[in-house]
Amino acid sequence: MSGGAEAGSEAGSERVRIVVEYCEPCGFEATYQELASAVKEEYPDIEIEPRLGGTGAFEIEINGQLVFSKLENGGFPYEKDLIEAIRRARNGEPLEKITNSRPPCVIL
Repeated sequence: MSGGAEAGSEAGSERVRIVVEYCEPCGFEATYQELASAVKEEYPDIEIEPRLGGTGAFEIEINGQLVFSKLENGGFPYEKDLIEAIRRARNGEPLEKITNSRPPCVIL
């Protein structure tokens, strides 16, 4: 037995790594920051890596598995759906693709 100094950090929770690929010229960085902030609030130990993507992209991978694609869904994920996907990943449960999406905001 090694470690154990950080109670609860390893017991029953898998390491989770999130990559969010987004289109910066499209103005999606604010959405990424909002989502990353919500995730960090719920799971402060989660590693989130931003990557610049192609036009219209807002793609989310958890542990290398694509779980959300704006290119496929046409909108952005709801925070609660991403939090649930992270919970499943931490518990070692199979991940499912997030199909719910909110429309992109348009400010006039």
